[in-house]
Amino acid sequence: QVQLVESGGGLVQAGGSLRLSCAASGRTFGSYPMGWFRQAPGKEREFVAAVTWNGGNTYYADSVKGRFTISRDNAKNTLWLQMNSLKPEDTAVYYCASKASGSLYSPPSYAYWGQGTQVTVSS
Repeated sequence: QVQLVESGGGLVQAGGSLRLSCAASGRTFGSYPMGWFRQAPGKEREFVAAVTWNGGNTYYADSVKGRFTISRDNAKNTLWLQMNSLKPEDTAVYYCASKASGSLYSPPSYAYWGQGTQVTVSS
């Protein structure tokens, strides 16, 4: 079992920045890849970013590449998502997740999920 708790969401103007955090407990955090996903109202949950177990490789959706940065600190059991140059279309509930097996880009590949944190970007 693993517990994931996101924080750092909020309301920001377009062009602004937010830093999301995901605190993990239970499962051996450092052994598994981690990902960030988001879900806007009426839309399916979509991949945002992922990082390998040791932070050596990162992956991003095309829509956030160059603006978002995923990182982790295994000693602190923490995952982050730095979001810069935010756009109204980034508005969604953001979830962190711990990967089990399968594609990094696919939600069913992730076994554990946080409760989500709301990010709202105003124009």
